[in-house]
Amino acid sequence: MNHRDVLNRANPVMPVMVIEQIEQALPLAQALYKGGIEVFEITLRSECALEAITLIKKEMPQCLVGAGTVLNPQQLQQASEAGSDFVLTPGLTEALLKQSKEVDIPLIPGVASAGDVMLSLSYGIDAMKLFPATVLGGEAMLKALSGPFAEVTFCPTGGINPDNYQSFLQLPNVACVGGSWIAPTSFVNEGRWEDITRLAAEVTGKAC
Repeated sequence: MNHRDVLNRANPVMPVMVIEQIEQALPLAQALYKGGIEVFEITLRSECALEAITLIKKEMPQCLVGAGTVLNPQQLQQASEAGSDFVLTPGLTEALLKQSKEVDIPLIPGVASAGDVMLSLSYGIDAMKLFPATVLGGEAMLKALSGPFAEVTFCPTGGINPDNYQSFLQLPNVACVGGSWIAPTSFVNEGRWEDITRLAAEVTGKAC
């Protein structure tokens, strides 16, 4: 499994999952899976995030489980030890790029400029997360980057919603988009798993 494979398998949407309580982890993942989602990004924004990654990977081995909002080499190492299949970052540093090679885990770095893309390519990474996508120019930015970086595949994240995600997916250098709208925090806290399945199915086209 390499960087590009992760994004291709995540098509059309990789859910950005914030899990505040470990009891929410499996029901949320199962609800998304029922709606046709099988690649998850669990953000390291809660105390139980790493535990949630381990639990979901154990109980749903058919899915790819990744750690998001990885900020430093230590978190990358922790994510790898927790069983993450891949990691995503909001930005990139050489320390993160080097650490991903040492632990041999696919890193999908957040990029915001042509320089970021060039740095990622220098480490053999050709699948990246454009973040924050809409702030950076959205589709116009991706079209501009496609010229000098035709070999790069992107997962735009940040500001992606039900109204604009389809237009992003039509771009040839976009493999998938990242978004939180198919797993709203309010739905998770209220246990509205069937509604989350419905939102996922609306995106994937899976009949439920």
